[in-house]
Amino acid sequence: MVENRKLWRTFKRNKTALIGSVIAIIIIIIAIVAPWISPYDPLEQDVFHRLTPPEGSHPLGTDEYGRDVLSRLIWGTRISLSVGILSIMLGLIIGTVMGMVAGYKGGIIDTGIMRMVDVLLAFPTLITGIMVAALLGPGLDKLIITIGIVFAPRFARLAYGPTLAVKEREYVFSARVIGASSFRIITRYLLPNIFGEVLVAATLWVGTAIITEASLSFLGLGISPPTPTWGNMIKSGIDRLTNAPWLSISPGLSILITVLSFNMIGDGLRDVADPKLRI
Repeated sequence: MVENRKLWRTFKRNKTALIGSVIAIIIIIIAIVAPWISPYDPLEQDVFHRLTPPEGSHPLGTDEYGRDVLSRLIWGTRISLSVGILSIMLGLIIGTVMGMVAGYKGGIIDTGIMRMVDVLLAFPTLITGIMVAALLGPGLDKLIITIGIVFAPRFARLAYGPTLAVKEREYVFSARVIGASSFRIITRYLLPNIFGEVLVAATLWVGTAIITEASLSFLGLGISPPTPTWGNMIKSGIDRLTNAPWLSISPGLSILITVLSFNMIGDGLRDVADPKLRI
């Protein structure tokens, strides 16, 4: 309990992280209550009010099919945020397991896993996402898997180094001597020592995952229209920047604010994970 209070004081001292947390909570609440706060059906078309600029009944205007941009933005929050968080959770689980197993086992297992990780990391994030998305096809579940696979090598590389260091400590050696299984050593002794660093990275990479989802949707490899996501909303408005800029500005700002908020939280968690900064 005392340790938890110390961690909270350290996090609370970082005002930037607190502001980011408030913004992120608001965004998450919007995603949860989207069906109740959305003023219109995000898929409802109104050809008589196409490309209406922002005004009273449509605060963010309408798109080329007469759909309310605010409603689509709210529903897009639910989808984009879900993809960002769930894909990072998937990547964290897969990548951390790979990195810890490679670091602990060593030998041919280490070589095989980490060389595969090196190959995947040789490609930029978006290029890897395009290749995986092209193989799996469009769809929400496939998009989550795609981005999870993209980020798994990052988590594997992040978990690998600390695992090599922790496995040489005396208490790990003692556990091996008394016959503890590899699974018990990894989960009981290795994971708690590296999880803080992995969690900080996961928080920072949620924003990157949201950008990746938007990029894939923009390229037509994400969730297919008319389902609203921030990426395909930007794509639909890119050809109308001169006469209807509100189509791309609002989802672009949403991505900016969301990514910034999670990066601000990650900055606070970095302080918590550093023993020198705890108070």
